[in-house]
Amino acid sequence: MIGTSPAALSVPAVTIPSTTTPEPSSTSSPDVGAAVKETGNAFLEWFSGWPLHVLIILVTGIVLLALLRRAIGHVAESIATGAGTTTMDPPTRRGFFRRPRIVGDALTMANPLATARRAQRARTVGSVLRSTANIVVGTLMVLTILQEFDVNVAPLMASAGVAGVALGFGAQSLVKDFISGVFLLVEDQFGVGDVVDLGSGAVGTVEEVQLRTTQVRSFDGTLWYVRNGEILRAGNRTQQWSRAVAEVRVPMDVDLDVVRGALGRAADTVHADPELAGHFLEAPSVRGVDAVHDFTMTFTLHARVNPGEQWEISRALLRAAQAQLRGVGVLSAGEVTLAEQSAEA
Repeated sequence: MIGTSPAALSVPAVTIPSTTTPEPSSTSSPDVGAAVKETGNAFLEWFSGWPLHVLIILVTGIVLLALLRRAIGHVAESIATGAGTTTMDPPTRRGFFRRPRIVGDALTMANPLATARRAQRARTVGSVLRSTANIVVGTLMVLTILQEFDVNVAPLMASAGVAGVALGFGAQSLVKDFISGVFLLVEDQFGVGDVVDLGSGAVGTVEEVQLRTTQVRSFDGTLWYVRNGEILRAGNRTQQWSRAVAEVRVPMDVDLDVVRGALGRAADTVHADPELAGHFLEAPSVRGVDAVHDFTMTFTLHARVNPGEQWEISRALLRAAQAQLRGVGVLSAGEVTLAEQSAEA
C-alpha cells in the first residue's frame, strides 16, 4: 500500500441508463390518409376504364331490350284485343283521319272466330319479334363487350357466318317450317276454327297454328300434324264467305218446269226461315240441270252464305227440296231422294 497514489485507488463510474417514454410520431396519420386517397384514386382510375364501359353497355342494352319488348308486347296485345277507336267512340282530331272500322266490326260480328284468329296471329307474331329483339340486342352487347377487352371480333363474325351456313344446310327443313309459319300467320291464310284442305288427306278444322306445325282435326276425329314447310297449297273453306251447294237428282221422265218450280219454292222456304235467314249473303237460286245420268238428272241449288254455315244451309235446302218434290208427285213417299251436297269456299 506504500507508494500508491490516491488516483490509482479511484473506483470507475458506472453509468445507469435512464428509462424514457418515446413520444408518438406526428407523421403517422398523414401517411394513412395519403395511402387511402391513393388507393381510392387508383380504384377510380381502374373503374373508369373497361369496367365502367362494360357496365354502361350492359345497362344500355338491358334498358333498350326492355323498351323494345314492352313496345312489341303493347302493340301485339292492342291488335289481339282490338283496342283502339271503335265506331261507338266519340270522334277526335286524331281519330278523324283513321280508317273507319265499320267493315272490320261487321266482319267480326259475322264471324265470331275472327277475334280469336286475330289474337292468335298478333300474339304469335309478337313472340317472334320479341325473340328477334333478344337475339339482336344480345349479340350486339356481347360483341361490344368483347371489343372493350381488345378482342378482334372479325374472326368471330366470320366463324359465326360459316357456322350459320352449315347450320342452315343441316336444319334447312326446320328453318323452312318456321319461315313458312310466320308467313302463314302474317298473311292470314287460315286460323283456328277454319275448315281447310292442306293436301295429302289433311282435311278438317284447324285447332292450333304454331310456327312449325299446324294441327287439323278431321271429321272422324283424327288429329293431323302438318309441318308448315310442307304445305304447298291450302284450301280454306271458311274464309270471308262460303257457298252452300245442294245437288238433287230426279228421274229422267219428269217435267223440267215442274221440278224447277218445286226447287224454287224450296229455296224460298229456306231463305224465309227465321233461324237461317241471317246466314245468307244472297238469296238461294236454282242453277238448272247440271248433269244427266243413265236414269236421273241432277239439279243444283246454291247460295252465298256466311263462312262456316254452308253445310247447314245445304242440308236445309235438301230437306226442303225433297218435301217439295214429293208434294208435286215427282218423288213418291217411299222413294229415296238421290241427293248429294257439297260446298266450296
